[in-house]
Amino acid sequence: MDTQQVSAPSRASSRVPGRVTAFGVIHVDSAHTSRFTIVGNHLAQHGELSLTAIGLAVHIQSLPDGAKVGIKVLVDRFPESEARIAAALRELEEHSYLERTLVRLPGGKLVTRTISYNQPGAAPAPAAAPQPQTEPSLPARPPHPAPAPERAEPPAPEPAPPAAPAAEATPAPASPPPARPRPPLPQPQAPDLERHRAATDLLAGLRRDEPRLLLGEHDVRRLAPAVAAWLERDAHPDAVRQALTTDLPDHLKQPAGLLAHRLTALLPPPLPAAPTPARPRGPLQNCDRCDRAFRAPEPGRCRDCRTDLAEAA
Repeated sequence: MDTQQVSAPSRASSRVPGRVTAFGVIHVDSAHTSRFTIVGNHLAQHGELSLTAIGLAVHIQSLPDGAKVGIKVLVDRFPESEARIAAALRELEEHSYLERTLVRLPGGKLVTRTISYNQPGAAPAPAAAPQPQTEPSLPARPPHPAPAPERAEPPAPEPAPPAAPAAEATPAPASPPPARPRPPLPQPQAPDLERHRAATDLLAGLRRDEPRLLLGEHDVRRLAPAVAAWLERDAHPDAVRQALTTDLPDHLKQPAGLLAHRLTALLPPPLPAAPTPARPRGPLQNCDRCDRAFRAPEPGRCRDCRTDLAEAA
């Protein structure tokens, strides 16, 4: 029986010699010598993170310290939308791969500090101290003295390698100082329904003078007692309105907070008591008897002359 000649292989040959598989991925690995990042399988094969979050975490871990990773920067770098990138950052925060906190700079500006973790929830490792070199162990002494070898010149000692500089410990970022407690809002000494209603109308009408001072009902009820305290101290409603609406900042984000600060910090003192008016003095009159001048509302006799007449009677 003749042998059948096969002119074509029964199946396609693999491009990777020695690694043939019927299905699945085939890895072709080569060693990296520069520009590489080590990523754990706990991130690359995470079961709950989205693919966008995994890719974003790998990108952030590959960046050097100090690189900007804000949402605007990432939107300019990748084709994903701002909403998807913001959602991916929130995913990384929920699974402890990312930490974002607000830090107040010495000048008062607030910035976002971002910390990336290659292990979820791992604390920054302190700088490792250099390990002391251990002396080589001496050979065990033989049980019987061996014959002394011929004395040879000792070899010249090799120069010691320069000591590596100690790694400087990265100082921990200073935590922002605790916020000062806000002083309480002024309160009127005596409740007055009419005064409270006038204070509520004044606050609700501020948007007529300044559209940015549009307050909600909750803020109006909260600030009305403070305005009533101003009115109780004889402050005119126009003066209160001017104190609250003049010299506003260009970027007004929290109008209720600004008004609460002004109502507390600029509270006028109570008016002092009005002085007692002096009793009006009468005009000068000439006494009809002794012609002495005295003050009285009508002409007549002075006090002395009236006393003499009373004694004579």
